[in-house]
Amino acid sequence: MNKNFKKAFNEQVYHQNFPFSEVKKLYQQYFGDNFSLNGFGKEDTEVFNEQMSYKNKNIYQDGVALEVSSNYMVPALESGIVVYIGEKENYGKTVIIQQVNGVDAWYGNIELNGIKLYDYVEKGKLLGEAINKTLYLAFQKDGKFEDYQKYLT
Repeated sequence: MNKNFKKAFNEQVYHQNFPFSEVKKLYQQYFGDNFSLNGFGKEDTEVFNEQMSYKNKNIYQDGVALEVSSNYMVPALESGIVVYIGEKENYGKTVIIQQVNGVDAWYGNIELNGIKLYDYVEKGKLLGEAINKTLYLAFQKDGKFEDYQKYLT
């Protein structure tokens, strides 16, 4: 394989943030509403749609630290695509979801529940369990961290 191609491919796939929400906007511009299969091929349906609940919140790094109950299962705040799974400094085990609104939601200090890279997750889907009763959240748009209060209800 050509070294230049391999280097360019690696850079695009592993180091760039692909804007799925921009692709959606372009699709809608040229083709109209979203293409929907409305349950086609779905063999099972979610029984519930969880909301975020917490006991206390404190400013933390670029977002917020939430005090949650023991064994707290973390729901996705908005639908989107999983674009990162791994360790982030000061956040621990982290999953980043590029939401349909174009905001990257960081969920830190979480033990994942079968979520994989590039999975599409629906709003309310349980992502995993918060570790040690603490969940870190941060929200990033266009490379800049945003005030968590705009996204946390």
